[in-house]
Amino acid sequence: MSQSKLKQVFSYQSWVHAVSGSAGSVIAMSAFYPLDTVRSRLQLEEPERRKALSTWRVLKNLIDEEGFDTLYRGLVPVLESLCISNFVYFYTFHSLKALRGGGGAGQSALGDLLLGSLAGVVNVLSTTPFWVVNTRLKMKGLEQHRQRDGSHGSNSSSIRYNGLLDGLQFIARTEGIRGLWAGAIPSLMLVINPAIQFMVYESLKRRVTEGTSKSPSAITFFGIGAIAKMIATVLTYPLQLVQTKLRHGNADKSLNLPPNIDTVQMLLIILKRQGVTGLYRGLEAKLLQTVLTAALMFMTYEKIARFVTSLLLSKGANGGRH
Repeated sequence: MSQSKLKQVFSYQSWVHAVSGSAGSVIAMSAFYPLDTVRSRLQLEEPERRKALSTWRVLKNLIDEEGFDTLYRGLVPVLESLCISNFVYFYTFHSLKALRGGGGAGQSALGDLLLGSLAGVVNVLSTTPFWVVNTRLKMKGLEQHRQRDGSHGSNSSSIRYNGLLDGLQFIARTEGIRGLWAGAIPSLMLVINPAIQFMVYESLKRRVTEGTSKSPSAITFFGIGAIAKMIATVLTYPLQLVQTKLRHGNADKSLNLPPNIDTVQMLLIILKRQGVTGLYRGLEAKLLQTVLTAALMFMTYEKIARFVTSLLLSKGANGGRH
């Protein structure tokens, strides 16, 4: 690898993209976190529990049953994990673009898909334990509700810790390293989700900016971010459903899943017992949450990245005059 390529990989530009992506994702998730709580509940609860309820009705039910604070349960560790995860993803993606040659002439949809997939693999292998803890923390309200009803929780150990580090230590101690990487296989399969998202986003952005030096408006970035995430989510949702169930450790008692079940077996069991609709349970809430979050994230990311880059360039220009 040449010296110039290494400089591009470790340049301030990769750091700017990584920090901007992290900041954008934290702001966006903070804004739409209750929708993510609804998505998790619909994916993990028994299907009959909130059957045929809209996302907004589920939100109201959760507030009535468990209090308003349950909508934000686990927010802090989610934001911590999201910050780490997006920093890893954005840094890897833009570093790989620098290695490939980041000029517009060298970019293509297929190239973006490949780079997005590679960045996703790096991200999954390094951050899955954080998301295992987050999924379980988010479901504490369900466990406590089941206990109040006199039913057995699916995994009572999930209510014995309150933070990210506590959860990592507890799961490692009680379930071993394998427990920390629960759901890693569907997560590796799901690297196609952000890869499709970035492929569509980068393609749309190239079309929007083609032939003009003017930066697109914030609403334009919001729109293309929403479109990109919607396409990626619909195409990969069944795997996301399985990923959530595996991370939580068989929370859906209606399926009565065997221990150590793999991804394909779970997909087939859900399809057999709940039909195609079972594979898309919670999709409405997921689309609302993930599309709005991704759209706001991309809009914030682009604006922060452009602001910081222009700031650094202006400082460099001023420094060069002295």
